[in-house]
Amino acid sequence: MSIAVTTVILFVVFGVLLFLGVPISVSIIASSIVTAMSTLSWDQITFITMQKMNSGVESFSLLAVPLFILAGNIMNNGGIAKRLINFAQIFVGKIPGNLAQANILANMLFGALSGSSVAAASAIGGCMSPIEKEQKYDPAYAAAANIASAPTGLLIPPTSAFIVYSTVAGGVSISTLFMAGYVPGILMGVVCMIVAFIGAKKLGIKAVGRDKSVSILKIFVDAIPSLLLIIIVIGGIVSGIFTATEGAGIAVLYCLILSIIYKSMNFKTFVEILKKSAKVSGVILFLISASSAMSFVMAYSGIPAAISNGLLSISTNKVVIFLLMNIILLVVGMFMDITPAILIFTPIFLPIAQSFGMTDIQFGVMLIFNMCLGNITPPVGSVLFVGCGIENVSIEKVTPKLIPYFIGLIILLMLITFIPELSLGVPKLMGLI
Repeated sequence: MSIAVTTVILFVVFGVLLFLGVPISVSIIASSIVTAMSTLSWDQITFITMQKMNSGVESFSLLAVPLFILAGNIMNNGGIAKRLINFAQIFVGKIPGNLAQANILANMLFGALSGSSVAAASAIGGCMSPIEKEQKYDPAYAAAANIASAPTGLLIPPTSAFIVYSTVAGGVSISTLFMAGYVPGILMGVVCMIVAFIGAKKLGIKAVGRDKSVSILKIFVDAIPSLLLIIIVIGGIVSGIFTATEGAGIAVLYCLILSIIYKSMNFKTFVEILKKSAKVSGVILFLISASSAMSFVMAYSGIPAAISNGLLSISTNKVVIFLLMNIILLVVGMFMDITPAILIFTPIFLPIAQSFGMTDIQFGVMLIFNMCLGNITPPVGSVLFVGCGIENVSIEKVTPKLIPYFIGLIILLMLITFIPELSLGVPKLMGLI
């Protein structure tokens, strides 16, 4: 059977199963098995599928994923969000629409701590919403600022997205990926702040005075323990004191200690957090396991090479190829969650990107940035639904407010794609490349 037919079988079966509502992990396994049946016997398929699924999660570095998820969930219930909001407000006090600006800056800080865009949107957005309503903010404007900035935590480390990518891309240095995410993640937040500023000017939203009953010194002191987590975890990983997995374990312990100090979590809440974290971790790890089987089937069938040849048949111009890759990834991000998208499309697009001189580090940043945009776009944008729910506003009303953010972030995506130093500058300065 030709590679073209095999490729069509894989993606058609996968697409049909998703359309029918079959869970994505089951769809991945089923489509892989159906595709493999064209070239392998049933005994070979079952043996190899089980072997690849097992080896796909047999990685020490992947232990960091459930640990960072647990740390993020503890933070979401640990009273950290309010302290970060107070800290953020110090820096945006006199800017028009300063509550939205504080929301964006707090999302960057909280996202960097939790590594979760949904956690940032719900924790920070949930704290900001009552204040913004009290100040008569347009709910669609407030929701758009929260939604657009929440995914910054997927780029600003520590983040499990880079850990998953590192595993799929063949052991790319996690510490280098972490450092590569800083500038794009910060720039993403800056773009959101610029768009929010312009929106506030148009709507005539003025700056709201900060509560002067709490001193700036106290706000700084309250925020320091939370901010120290970034320094401890990232500093330890980059300096080689501990691995990403050990850093994740330290993050869990640190967050637990903070929650106890803040008296924001009891034993019952902790058990619920453990259950929630186990459920989310199980879903992600099973996705990784299933995608390992699909990666083998694609490689065995020659599908990545076929897609590569297909793209190159359209053009051999680097600019055109990178634009096509971004368009495909943007569309994929609109319909697929970040983890399966990384697992499925890294083996396909990474070799193409490398053949045109893009490093695996820069490609990883570009890929995650595309998935960040997918988090805030319909029909499957999880952050979009969370942000709309918090502000109690419809997607139809928020979408027009989000369009300026989309435009600004897509321009930034193009800069990240074609200016390698935006991703590689910090790792080079630190001697990681």
